[in-house]
Amino acid sequence: MVYPPQRNQPHQRPGEHGNRGPAGHSSGNRTESRVDCQSLSWLSPIRFTAPLDPQLFSEIAKRVAQEINESKKSANRPSQLRRFYDEIVLWEDKVRAAPDRFEEYRPFLLMMNAKAAYAQGRDVVSGEFVCLVQHTLAQVQDEKSLHLCKLFWESFMGFYKLERPKD
Repeated sequence: MVYPPQRNQPHQRPGEHGNRGPAGHSSGNRTESRVDCQSLSWLSPIRFTAPLDPQLFSEIAKRVAQEINESKKSANRPSQLRRFYDEIVLWEDKVRAAPDRFEEYRPFLLMMNAKAAYAQGRDVVSGEFVCLVQHTLAQVQDEKSLHLCKLFWESFMGFYKLERPKD
């Protein structure tokens, strides 16, 4: 079977996709580089369990902001990253208002992993940022760890804006 040519594209035989995937979706110039989150040593100091590292909301958050800034200059705009922080704040507010509903809300909080993956697929955030989201959300086990996660993201966002003041 011969498929009709797509608008503004030369005719291609079946199985030849050019810049399009098998389903016909444009793949753009994206590289399929996956980041090995385990290799990112700057993630390991981020812990929301006792005893808290005294540097968690200062030097650690600052280093993470610097690493995310360096990871992919064409992505990770502060306005995009702010959306993730805002969602963490939203869920922390809901849990603070109804602590007994934490387990009910947790799947929706963890859905942020999928949202981060989608944003990476659109080249809006880097793989390193996705690793940060995954690492921090994996540690949220209760109301207290969610609160600490929110405080870390608040600190991170402050330092990140310092790294990218004009975005």
